Amino acid sequence: MKNTTIKDCKIIQLPKFQEREKGNISFIENKNHIPFDVKRIFYLYDIPGGESRGAHSHYNCNQFLIAASGCFTVEIDDGKKKYRHVLNKPDFGLFIPCGIWASELDFSSGSICLVLTSDYYKEDDYIRDYDKFLNLKLDVTNS
Repeated sequence: MKNTTIKDCKIIQLPKFQEREKGNISFIENKNHIPFDVKRIFYLYDIPGGESRGAHSHYNCNQFLIAASGCFTVEIDDGKKKYRHVLNKPDFGLFIPCGIWASELDFSSGSICLVLTSDYYKEDDYIRDYDKFLNLKLDVTNS
């Protein structure tokens, strides 16, 4: 696991082209708008209002989260500090590098959370136990 901190997470504004009558368009280009090549895209939807998702970290996979619709909060945690970002605009996203514990909270009804990742799904890349995460972060800090 890398010794990342919440300072390594960042809100990134995506390009937005507006046409008053026809709506807006935003796009994402590998390594141009986000700091990795996208290997997997998935989205969370039909989440009841107020519910939570996530609550895990990754050894190697980076993520970029966008509120494609609606609103939710992302709590990021580096083992020492926590911070909350509200995502509610589809032209802004949150970059979360590996080694950060992330939880998506307080979904508004009808929200869609779009997630772009730097790697394919690998169950062994997930850290789903918070105490294990804290111990791994402690080991990285002390080495």
